[in-house]
Amino acid sequence: MSTLFLNARLLNPAENLDTVGSIKIGDDGLIDAVATGGESITAQAGDNVIDLAGKVLAPGLFDMHCHFREPGQEYKETLETGSAAAVAGGFTGVALMPNTRPVIDSPLGVAYIRHHSAGLPIDLEVIGAMTAESRGEALAPYGKYASYGIKAVSDDGTAIQSSQIMRLAIEYAANFDLLLIQHAEDKHLTAGGIMNDGVVSAMLGLKGIPEVAEPIMIARDLQLIAWLKKHKLNGAVAEPRYHVAHISTAESVALVRKAKAAGLKVTCEVTPHHFTLTERDLANAIEKGNFIMKPPLASVENRDALIEGLRDGTIDAIATDHAPHAKHEKECPPDQAAFGIIGLETSLGLTITELVDKGVITLSQAIELLSTNPRRIMGLETILFQADHKANLTIIDPDCEWRVSESDFGSKSRNTPFMGRKLKGRALGIYHNGKLIMR
Repeated sequence: MSTLFLNARLLNPAENLDTVGSIKIGDDGLIDAVATGGESITAQAGDNVIDLAGKVLAPGLFDMHCHFREPGQEYKETLETGSAAAVAGGFTGVALMPNTRPVIDSPLGVAYIRHHSAGLPIDLEVIGAMTAESRGEALAPYGKYASYGIKAVSDDGTAIQSSQIMRLAIEYAANFDLLLIQHAEDKHLTAGGIMNDGVVSAMLGLKGIPEVAEPIMIARDLQLIAWLKKHKLNGAVAEPRYHVAHISTAESVALVRKAKAAGLKVTCEVTPHHFTLTERDLANAIEKGNFIMKPPLASVENRDALIEGLRDGTIDAIATDHAPHAKHEKECPPDQAAFGIIGLETSLGLTITELVDKGVITLSQAIELLSTNPRRIMGLETILFQADHKANLTIIDPDCEWRVSESDFGSKSRNTPFMGRKLKGRALGIYHNGKLIMR
């Protein structure tokens, strides 16, 4: 049975497309026809006709930074419940970080994820660990990763502290054109800290994490890349591609901006909680566990620098760092709380509420940040609204006002600081792999 979307706002930044139109999709999941500019598509007997009445059809959202906890911590999340969370948030694909138990640091771990995700409604891209067991001591097998179609490596949750090991990681990844995703943290500075180091942490009596711990690591990596590009690689292999995960400080944004101007292949992402919340929100919260994350919620000045980085295009993507935890791991004293929050179900709403509705970016730019750019950075195929191309779509109502509640979550966990928050804009459904899933 064909599916026909009528009277949609077709919004695809990759094609510079923003117009009213219709799309017909065959039962094979491929686009049969696209009509714009007053043209129409006639429904046939048996077609599933959906009049979107001006709602948005966008390329399927993609989150390039998620934790689904399987294998090893299925009590927090599984591949199945994580996928349900993604669908609830309008995502047709996610990239999974490797810090599971055991760490995904070999083709065996990659094969496990792929086998157990077969038949799920979204695409799962596996990110391999940078180093064996993410210990920062010996490199993982990048060549075998590449042969399995892995496109990126990361020791997310930690960072390679040794400059020599990081240098080797950059060179080795360049040999296979793998994206390096850096969780930038100087762990000698952050040890034992749970929130941003400053006046607020002092008032609360909580050990702080100095904000300089992030840009110190980014500066080291960028200097290594620039040196290798100039003196060692000499065009013999692909230029290193470096991506800063969950960027959180003004200095970090400035470093990325400068590196881009210098011609380095550098990108970065920001989470909705970092462009929305600050350390003051943690201070004012009665239950503080859901405001504990790494990197920590920063000062107002740093939050504003992130927003400016989104406004001027320095920040390339919005990623959730979806990090499920069980209730007992959050409903505890803040210095015992696990780091991280869930984010798939609230990402789109926070982006529209905090950025689009406030004039920081346009809705088209939001789709770039949530779909087009993450796919490009990860080296995935560009989604086009053209005949004979695979239909991979998210249906969005940018004007829908809703209040976050437990019934909105597909995730097994509920660790969010946004419960009860009023948002504007949400996904109504997705069309992917020949299937329509509506809220």
